[in-house]
Amino acid sequence: MSAEARLLASGEESCHLFGDNGCGFDSVVPGAEVFFPEPWLSFGVAGTSGITKYTVLLALCVLLVLAFSYFILRRPSVVPGRVQAAGELIIEFIRTNVVHQQIGGKRGEKYMPLMMTLFLFIFAMNVMAIIPFLQLPVTSHLAYPIVLAVYIYVLWNYIGLREHGFRGHVIGKLVPPTAPKWVLPIFAPLEFASTFLIRPFTHAVRLFATMLAGHLLLAVFAAAGWYMLNLDAGGALTIVSIGYSLLALVAFLVFTALELFIMALQAYVFVTLASNYIGESIEGAH
Repeated sequence: MSAEARLLASGEESCHLFGDNGCGFDSVVPGAEVFFPEPWLSFGVAGTSGITKYTVLLALCVLLVLAFSYFILRRPSVVPGRVQAAGELIIEFIRTNVVHQQIGGKRGEKYMPLMMTLFLFIFAMNVMAIIPFLQLPVTSHLAYPIVLAVYIYVLWNYIGLREHGFRGHVIGKLVPPTAPKWVLPIFAPLEFASTFLIRPFTHAVRLFATMLAGHLLLAVFAAAGWYMLNLDAGGALTIVSIGYSLLALVAFLVFTALELFIMALQAYVFVTLASNYIGESIEGAH
């Protein structure tokens, strides 16, 4: 429970900039607790697992992606309607700017459904942060980006081993044929660590850290707007208080628009890297 909620529950005056209860903004500023909602239903050993807000939002994101795909594909026509046109625009963007560039034309079409689904799913999980009454990006929990990154990592290794075998997929990356032999004792361990150990972690953390920081920034500006809005002794709003609160509100709206762009950008970056890894596994080491 936040400090603001605790004050309200105890019947005390809530924290405001000009309040006379002596509390500062550090008493109400959001922290890491916003990313750890209480479970709605606990089960398992000592309540170690359960259904949380993340679980419900994840299910909602799955339904949204399925609904979007259904309404786009159910009645395709030569002259598309608004929904079909929007869907075709996104599909063509991912096909042209991601899949074909990173994997290739004919080969990339095989992985187009996967990349399109990943993009829509990640964007849906991100956008939960700015939907009223939901306001929690699913990707701000590290477990969800990790699962997606590990899936791409396993697929990357599977395709590489299938296409080129262990020697071509693994040894070929650790021992490039053009590298001088004296540099291999240094190059091979570094390449193994960066490519086969760190890659899925960085793939996931890039998405997780961006959404975590962005949502926390929005939460801080929202709390600041409330903190700066208070009543005087007569119970009326002061001009100074309204002015401060409006500034915080403007900043909140500006950063919300910026965050929406970043949500789409992070989904695009994740899918681009995934396509790049798959294209690399098909091509093999050079």
